[in-house]
Amino acid sequence: MSFTTDESRWPDVWIAAAARGTTICGDFLAATALALALQGAGAGGLAVSGLLLAATLPLVVLAPLAGRLADRTDSRTLLVTIGFGQAAICALLAVVEQPVLVVGLVALLACGLAVTQPCLAALLPAMVRPADLPRASAISQTAVSLGALGGPVLAGLLVGQFGTRVPLLLDAVTYLALVVAGLLLRTRRGGRRPATAGQAAVSSEATASEATAGPAAVSSEAAVSEAAVSEAAVSSEAAAGPAVSGGVATPGGTEISWRLRRDPLMLVMVVSTAVVIAAIGGINVIEVFFIRETLEGSATTYGLVSAAWMAGMLPGTWLAVRLARRLDDDAALVRGVLATLAVCSLMVLLAATVPAAGVLVPLWLVGGAANGGENVFANLLTARRVPEAMRARAYASYGAAVQGGSMAGFLIGGALLAVVPPRPLIAGAGVVGLLVVLVFVPFVTRAARRASSAGLATPGRPAEPEPAAGDTVGPWLSASHARGSGTSSS
Repeated sequence: MSFTTDESRWPDVWIAAAARGTTICGDFLAATALALALQGAGAGGLAVSGLLLAATLPLVVLAPLAGRLADRTDSRTLLVTIGFGQAAICALLAVVEQPVLVVGLVALLACGLAVTQPCLAALLPAMVRPADLPRASAISQTAVSLGALGGPVLAGLLVGQFGTRVPLLLDAVTYLALVVAGLLLRTRRGGRRPATAGQAAVSSEATASEATAGPAAVSSEAAVSEAAVSEAAVSSEAAAGPAVSGGVATPGGTEISWRLRRDPLMLVMVVSTAVVIAAIGGINVIEVFFIRETLEGSATTYGLVSAAWMAGMLPGTWLAVRLARRLDDDAALVRGVLATLAVCSLMVLLAATVPAAGVLVPLWLVGGAANGGENVFANLLTARRVPEAMRARAYASYGAAVQGGSMAGFLIGGALLAVVPPRPLIAGAGVVGLLVVLVFVPFVTRAARRASSAGLATPGRPAEPEPAAGDTVGPWLSASHARGSGTSSS
């Protein structure tokens, strides 16, 4: 359980957003540099897909453990420790040359991301009130998009001048932003502090104490012990039934037993997103060969085209925020996810027809705008429907599904690239993505009916209680920088 003051903590929102934007810039800088290095060394599609898999597999395999760790460990400890560790790994990555060591170090970086991503995703909801969701989400998404926008451009410029060492060393420096954020953020969650079962209940005395404590009254699971949370949840169930958390019906079960499979709308959103990403995710492997060989573009052109997707996410995010404010029905958010995924797939299909690399820029701008909208809708749905105490695990599970889809796309794209030219592969990926979206449309309708009949529709209401006497839990968006993805990846 988390508690915050009545006022949103906008300084913390900006600090967290700046840290994410900085590290994302470094991630893209390193990822683009390594991809260019492999292509320039004569490596094929399987080599590039292998590198991408090393950066993705830990996010899938470690999701259950990472989500629990982020829910139960002090967020400051996680951010500082992992931030230092990832900076050291990047420094090593800049000096090693053996391919096996490079892949291993990339995998270690992904292990850190598997923890810090759900940690930040679950931490930021405690910084704002539910009513502030659109603005806080847009700030976070904008920071990530700006970081992802600059990374490929810097990589294209630096690799040509200095090789891969300088970009990787810069990536090491950017990870120190996590350390700084962990030390500066007043809002914390996770960990344990001594508490009795009686303290778990939000009594009038605790409410008054928090109201006068101000920023020092940290929004954190650490405010109560797990035993206290469990007792409070059991008492709530006894009084209000099995689907009640804190006096408010919670989709997918109680606060301590929420499961993705019990929430039909969340389930169909996660599955449809993962399948579409699996269909079009191969573009991440194919793109470098399509631009550099088929379209005969330069390394700088490749960086600029990659940055166009991120540039499109900036206006797309803010437009989706304006629309999301009007979508009180959770089913409408899922339909918004499908619509934006369809636009991403359409842009991939049209990319197969371009005669020059520069023509990809407007297509990627539109696709990025749709990707930004998909992030807003998907993560707003998660913030509404998942109890706060389970939120890190929910984000980790969602991220695992998305990254699993990306892995499938990497494998398929890398394998097919060995026997099929890039252009028809891109066209096929776009067609399959559109077909998948069409297939899932009726599933959304049925899921909305099931959620409504089960009392889980939660129209216009977050999964947590509305602000009252200092008990405010707000949402945050786990922004993406992967093509068609709803969660960030290296």
